[in-house]
Amino acid sequence: MKSDLFAAENMAQPSPTPGMTLQNPKSVKYTVNGDMLARQGSMVAFRGNLRFERKGQGIGGMLKRAVTGEGLALMSVTGQGEAWFAHQAEHCFIIDFEPGDSLTVNGRNVLCFDSTLSYEIKMLKGGGMTGGGLFNSLFTGTGKLAVVCDGNPIIIPVTAQNPVYVDTDAVVGWSAQLETGLHRSQSVGSMIRGGSGEAIQLMLRGDGFVIVRPSEVTETAAAH
Repeated sequence: MKSDLFAAENMAQPSPTPGMTLQNPKSVKYTVNGDMLARQGSMVAFRGNLRFERKGQGIGGMLKRAVTGEGLALMSVTGQGEAWFAHQAEHCFIIDFEPGDSLTVNGRNVLCFDSTLSYEIKMLKGGGMTGGGLFNSLFTGTGKLAVVCDGNPIIIPVTAQNPVYVDTDAVVGWSAQLETGLHRSQSVGSMIRGGSGEAIQLMLRGDGFVIVRPSEVTETAAAH
């Protein structure tokens, strides 16, 4: 049988070492030898002796989703084998954490990560202004984190002199050391997404960067 479908870049190959790699721009392959963590429902295939278990539904086992405040539950994957992860054909990126690194990530953008990374749920001060609250997860430690982005991400440098204002539906993550706050904008709200005259942006100030996706459509809205 012949087809471009069977091109070499589409074929899954055995990994020589355990851990996380990109299978292609829209999926991540994880060779498991022990344990790792992933968002529930993100596993699209696996082979080998693997066990998938829901994490606890308490705050320690949840990543909160921005704006709606809905929980994004995690699952643990243990054993020996290979698993593939993806989410709605979004672009996948692997971030390698070295000692001292830290990153705040929107829960909806988390795909999977090494169990050696630590994560802590944070609620943005004043997050109630957005309705359900603005929850994010602070990742620290050493290891790899795979994130997804609807489209090609925009990386914007942030300085103390030039704060950046980001739509709360579009933010993917930011340098953990940045000062954050919520900013109401009467004038901007009337010009974006057919707003009624007021909008709320995430304000970031300090020395670092913010990751933005080129889409303001929430998953809840897209499903209808």
